[in-house]
Amino acid sequence: MPDDLPDWLPGWCLDHLGSEPAGVLFRLRQLSAVFALRLTDGAPVVIKARPDDGRAASCVAAQARLAGNGFPCARPLTPVVRVGSLGVHAEEFRPGGEMLRGDSPEVAVRYADVFARLMAGLADLRVAPPLPNPRWARWDHSDPGLWPAIGFLDDRDQSVVPAHVTDTAERARRRLLAADLPCVLGHADFEAQNLSWHGTRVWTVHDWDSLAWQPEASLVGAASGTFAGARPATLAPVGSSAAFLASYQDIRGRRFTAAELEVAWAAGLWPAAHNARWEALHGQAPVSGDALREQAPERLLRAGVHN
Repeated sequence: MPDDLPDWLPGWCLDHLGSEPAGVLFRLRQLSAVFALRLTDGAPVVIKARPDDGRAASCVAAQARLAGNGFPCARPLTPVVRVGSLGVHAEEFRPGGEMLRGDSPEVAVRYADVFARLMAGLADLRVAPPLPNPRWARWDHSDPGLWPAIGFLDDRDQSVVPAHVTDTAERARRRLLAADLPCVLGHADFEAQNLSWHGTRVWTVHDWDSLAWQPEASLVGAASGTFAGARPATLAPVGSSAAFLASYQDIRGRRFTAAELEVAWAAGLWPAAHNARWEALHGQAPVSGDALREQAPERLLRAGVHN
């Protein structure tokens, strides 16, 4: 048995999967701790553990629904189980595939097809809303000030954040908060780095901890801006976001209203503003910041924000 795993993990695997770890295939630590393991019975599994803030059960239920209906994502093998302050679950190991790179309109349409299938698959699922929404999508927060309260960001020198980032975020958020649209369940971290492909066929969509409860137009709009994101994150060109939005509506068979389109364009700005703020606070190259500076006037115009 590997001796460099958390103390609770071998027993958890035995209790919930019937076998203990025999080897580690890989491990990752971002917002969640991810362990890909080979069990003593030979089965490969992935264990995910994250602080249990009440969101995980709904996210895993949504993932299970989609996987059970044939959507390309890993199938959960257990429900979420509380381990101390952590929410833990197991899912199938689904390796392989490559990132689909590019931000052209043609690539945007391929991503829009996947997002439309994802949203259709979740449309009638009833789960507790996974709130609060992920921090980079949390324009709907009720904290004082522009940005959601995130201690490790708020503790940094805010004066380094460019004025154009703050101004764009304020104007986009004002439009989003003015909308009166019903909330639905959707993926709020729809970036290239979270999908793998076999040629033209999507193989796996990852990061189901990043579901959000927001209006459909805002979820689609955000995805239309983030779909090309890898490391570093950036903002897709305006024309590619337009292609994404048009293709999504075609596939779902419903045209957005004028107000929904404005919300979609406003929502595409918020993750980019969050990323631009992150870059500034961490002294990183302004990849998102430069894209935001270049595109904000046109995107705000399409969002119906004129001042």
